Amino acid sequence: MTSKKTRPTGRLLTVAQAAERLNTSERYPRRLIEERRITFVKIGRHVRIPESALDEFITAGTIEPVSLRMRGAA
Repeated sequence: MTSKKTRPTGRLLTVAQAAERLNTSERYPRRLIEERRITFVKIGRHVRIPESALDEFITAGTIEPVSLRMRGAA
């Protein structure tokens, strides 16, 4: 199995910036990183999350609304 490496595009966000964008505590993005559920970049001992990876994560979790049709009265 070959793995395809993609280059992150856009800004690199700190964990605090990613948490602010997700409207969560810093613990949540750190957990995503630990569980390898989001792409991240290590720069020395610093961890950054590409803005594009955060956008993809948000898009993947988006649920479209369902429109219900009302049936006529019986």
